[in-house]
Amino acid sequence: MIVTWRFVVLVALAAIPVMVFPSWGTTGIALGSVLLVAFLDWLVTASPATIRLQRTPGRRVRLGHETDSTLTVINAGKWAASLHIRDAWPPSAGAKDNRLRVRLAAGEQHEHVTRLVPTRRGELPADLVTVRVASPLRLSLRQQSVEVPAAIRVLPPFVSRKHLPSKLARLRELDGRTLLMTRGMGTEFDSLREYVRGDDVRSIDWRATARAQHLMVKTWRPERDRRVVIVLDSSRLAARRMGDGTAFDAAMEAAMLLGALASGGGDRVDILVADARVRRHIGPISGSDPLGIMTNDLADVFPELIDADWNEIVTQTLRLSTQRAFVVFLTALDERTIAQDMLPALPVLRARHRLAIASVADPDLGDLASQVYSPAQVYRAAAAEHDLLAARSLGHALSDAGIHTVHAEPEDLAPQLADLYISLKASGKL
Repeated sequence: MIVTWRFVVLVALAAIPVMVFPSWGTTGIALGSVLLVAFLDWLVTASPATIRLQRTPGRRVRLGHETDSTLTVINAGKWAASLHIRDAWPPSAGAKDNRLRVRLAAGEQHEHVTRLVPTRRGELPADLVTVRVASPLRLSLRQQSVEVPAAIRVLPPFVSRKHLPSKLARLRELDGRTLLMTRGMGTEFDSLREYVRGDDVRSIDWRATARAQHLMVKTWRPERDRRVVIVLDSSRLAARRMGDGTAFDAAMEAAMLLGALASGGGDRVDILVADARVRRHIGPISGSDPLGIMTNDLADVFPELIDADWNEIVTQTLRLSTQRAFVVFLTALDERTIAQDMLPALPVLRARHRLAIASVADPDLGDLASQVYSPAQVYRAAAAEHDLLAARSLGHALSDAGIHTVHAEPEDLAPQLADLYISLKASGKL
C-alpha cells in the first residue's frame, strides 16, 4: 500500500478537532476515523493482478536509430481502474515517454508506445512493468511489478556502409568493363584481342597470332568464387577505447565492409570471432543480403578480458578452407603479442594462404605527439612518438615477410582494408 497526498490532507483535517478539543478521546476518534476511511478505500481498490499486460517490441534497429515498444494494458477485472504504469527498460535502451496514467473500464484495453533510442548494441531485454491502481478516493495505491518478457535487437551502426557503393563500382570495373591485361596467379582467361602498344608481351597468344596473322593477346579478369576468411580478435586488446568506441567496434566495421564487398564481388566469405576459443563463426556468406547476415550475427558479440590463443585461432582458420584464400586478421599491432604469440603460429598458414593484418591506430597518439608546449607534454609526445614509430616499424617488418598490413584510425580502417582487397584483385593476386 502506498499513501498519496490526499491521505496526508485527510490526516491534517482530522488533526483540527484534536487541536480544538484536545483529549485522548478526541484523538482516538480522529485517528480511528482516518484509518477506517483509508482501510475501506483500500479494500475496494481493484487488484493489480487483474491487469493484463503485453509488450510488442519494434523492429530491429541500428545503433543510434530510434525504435519503439508497444505496451498493451487490459483491465480484466469487474470494476473500473485508474492506473499509473511505468514501462521500465535498462538505461542503455534509452526509453522515453515510458510512464502513463489511464483509467480503464472493465474489459477495456489501452496501447502505449514507448520510444527507444538505444546506446548499446546487442540484445536488450526489457525490465519489469510496474502497475499502480489508485483507490476510489485516491487515498492510496496498490502496486505490483510484473515481468513482461520482451527484447529489442540493436545492430551495429555500420557507418562504413557509405563507402560500399563506390568500392563495389571499382570492383565491378575490374570484373567487367576494365579487364586485366596481365597474367598473374588468381586471374581467369576472358577473351582475345589485338595487341596494342603497352600490352604485356607475356599475354601474347602465339597460336591465335599465327591464325590471325597479327599479334593477339589474352585478356584476364579477376577470379570469382575465391575464399575470404576474416578473423576478428575479441581478446582483451580489442577492448581498448578508440575514439567513441572500442578497437573491436572499428574492427567489426572493417570486417563488415570487406565481407559485403567480397560477397558482392562473387567471393565466399567466412568471419571468425575468436580469443581463447571461437566465439562465433559466420559463413560461408555468398548469397543475397550479406550485410543482414553479418550485422545480425555480430550484434551481440563483445570483446572479453582474456588473452588470445593464436595456435587455436590458426587451427580453426585452416579448417575453414582447403583452397588458397585471403585471410585477414583484425587484431592489435602489438609488437610483443605478434612476435611472441602470433608469428610462431603462422608458418603453415602463410604457406597455404595470402595473409593480411589490419589494426586500429589510436587517434589520440597523433595529437599527443604534436603537443610540445610544456615539459609534461614533451614527455607524453615522446611516448606517443615511440608508439607510432614502433607500429610503423612492425608494419614494415610484416610487409617484408610477405604479410600485407593496414594500420589506420577507426574511421579510415574499413575503407583502407577494402582498398587493399581491390588492389590485390586488380593485380591478380587473389
